[in-house]
Amino acid sequence: MPQDSEFAVTAHDSEAEITLGLLTAVHENSSVTQRSVAGQLNIALGLTNAYLKRCIDKGLIKVKQVPRNRYAYYLTPKGFTEKSRLTAKYLMTSLHFFRRARADCEAAIEECVRLKWRNVALYGVSELGEIATLVARDENIKLIGFVDPQSNQTQFAGLPVVKAISGLADFDGIVLTDMTSPQSNYTALCSELGADKVIALRLLRVTSVPEKNRRVVRG
Repeated sequence: MPQDSEFAVTAHDSEAEITLGLLTAVHENSSVTQRSVAGQLNIALGLTNAYLKRCIDKGLIKVKQVPRNRYAYYLTPKGFTEKSRLTAKYLMTSLHFFRRARADCEAAIEECVRLKWRNVALYGVSELGEIATLVARDENIKLIGFVDPQSNQTQFAGLPVVKAISGLADFDGIVLTDMTSPQSNYTALCSELGADKVIALRLLRVTSVPEKNRRVVRG
């Protein structure tokens, strides 16, 4: 997530996520290589090496040389404990995000209803977008699709996905659900459609147009 999101990943959160991924990889396969772990976690090989050394120094992982000059990695009892702790933390964070996201999506959909928007578009294929589609089912509005220039999908959460706004039929307004670059996309949408046609969820924390012209729903 970007830093302009309320749920932006801090350096500490990122470290915990990488550590959990590394511990999980070792737990699942003691003969795992640093290169394969780097690929699984989508991080640089040098960073993988640094985290592995840190886990070994902390006593979370032990290493043993095996034939053919290779190494086997094992979780220590302390490593198992840390893996369990980080897993619980990750699940709690995910649950908190879902609850907050659902509340903000409900507020956004209620704002659409208040504005008498009947046909609404979503900008950004994401978990937020999927939650918004679930919330909208209980309201008298129609979600006509997602706009996402970066997505290669043609459908998401049961709705069509297009690359540009021009690819959708007429709509009354658009709800920003992008979690990659919410600030820049909000600015662009306000410039293209007008700020009165764009709703941004509070947790995205966008600020680019005067407050009186900005629709940022308060969950």
